[in-house]
Amino acid sequence: EQLNFCHLTPQAVGQMAIKKRSRVPGVMITQYVEQLPAGKSTPDFTRKPMPTTVQEGKKAFLKAMVSGEPAPTVTWERNKGQVNDPEKYKTRYDERTREHILEIPSVKPDQADTYKCFATNEYGKAIVTATLNVIEVGFKKKGQPGTKLTTGPKKKQLPPRKDGEIDPKLWELLISAPKKDYERICFEFGITDFRWMLKRLNQLKKERADEQAKVVEKVDKVKQIEVKPDGRAEFSLDMTLCDPNSAINLYKDGTMVPYGDDEKSKHSLKKKGSTYVFSIKDPQPEDAGFYQVDVEEANVLSTDFQVPAVEFIAKIKDVKAVESEDAVFQCVLSTPLNSITWSKQDSSLEHGNKYEITVSEDKLIHTLRVKDCKMEDHGAYYAIAGITSSSASLIVEVIARDPMSKPIILRKFKVNVPERKRLDFQSPPSFILPLRRRTAPQGYECHMSCAVKGDPAPRVTWYYNNISLNTNTNYHITNVCGVCSLLILRVRAKDNGEYKVVIENKLGTAECSMTLNVKGEETCTRFKNHT
Repeated sequence: EQLNFCHLTPQAVGQMAIKKRSRVPGVMITQYVEQLPAGKSTPDFTRKPMPTTVQEGKKAFLKAMVSGEPAPTVTWERNKGQVNDPEKYKTRYDERTREHILEIPSVKPDQADTYKCFATNEYGKAIVTATLNVIEVGFKKKGQPGTKLTTGPKKKQLPPRKDGEIDPKLWELLISAPKKDYERICFEFGITDFRWMLKRLNQLKKERADEQAKVVEKVDKVKQIEVKPDGRAEFSLDMTLCDPNSAINLYKDGTMVPYGDDEKSKHSLKKKGSTYVFSIKDPQPEDAGFYQVDVEEANVLSTDFQVPAVEFIAKIKDVKAVESEDAVFQCVLSTPLNSITWSKQDSSLEHGNKYEITVSEDKLIHTLRVKDCKMEDHGAYYAIAGITSSSASLIVEVIARDPMSKPIILRKFKVNVPERKRLDFQSPPSFILPLRRRTAPQGYECHMSCAVKGDPAPRVTWYYNNISLNTNTNYHITNVCGVCSLLILRVRAKDNGEYKVVIENKLGTAECSMTLNVKGEETCTRFKNHT
């Protein structure tokens, strides 16, 4: 029997709402019914409205194309204010282009905002957002209400990069970053020896400090952007302004970005005392970019937000540790990353005396070791890679001591309960990530890796020209959490040939092979599966 959504109460709708993923990035879909009738579908956007920048007094258009059966109703909203004034906003549907249009006939500065477009039918709704930036004309008093924009330039550009020169973004990041982050930032730009750069960097820092002194008394505790456990991306600094009414501007890739002062805004700024925290709500791949914060015309912060396409092959798991022992969290990624963010609750962790953060040679396995566990280490821990995260708990068991100071581990009562029938999750072996094409010049090391799964855990055997390598000490072979690796420390001509990985358990076998050509010829990869 078809469910008539119109007669459902709001409570009933909330209970059966199903979140769905759109093919268009940034679109959120909610399905109201458990099962769609034949021929019916939830709303979706086939083309979402794009961010728009217009000059004050000009016309602005936000356009969207939608799909769904029955045809969805399209409405518009904005974060700060209403769009129901017919003098300021006009909505219409263009039959020829099949576009739903929000028109602003004469844009005012206070209309710079994040706008939401809703597509709704009886089976669900789809939501997408777009920003409207306004370039002001003429001069306005500092601190004038109704706008976060200033009379200065609405675009800012870094000097163009010349052949053989360092990317200007690197200098901007190093100027803002603390010394402990220099090595990490340089490594991300492919620079492994940055000591020769310090003299030039100190000169640039002095020039920047002279610019900042015109508008700020102090800039301190600059934190680069990172994704928090709640999903927001944040960067911050401590700052004392010379003039409390000075304009604070946010740029992304040189274009000014409007921001709000509440968590509902896509981009927001929160101020507590002298601490300024900028955040990006629900970050998506399109939010990646080079962000800068200026006070008037002086730059005070630069940060690079990268959103790699990565997932967790193996997430971190809950850990129990006895007081004074170490606890280890480990995860496996689908894509190599030099580093990820480790957090305890809302605070990021750094490598040092308390925490040991390591990454495998192939950059897929990331490990956090919590040293010398205490009761205060008890709690939730997060591994954050890109905009995806994995969480687990650390439980620290207390050690009591008797009057003779001999340690006694407090034991918990064990209750015998009838054993329940175990669910069968067994599966034949298969490759999550296969061997990849490899070409290695003579004298260099060569690293091969693949990721496998199966239950029971499959037995892994490496072959070279059909000869087993598992007992050959000339090769370094590892298998950690299903990531299988083989390392040749020094490649020679005799290493030419076919390398194969065979995985097997009681439910079947699978294999993956590739040809390594030391001379640099093309490699080929093939797969076979047997069940």
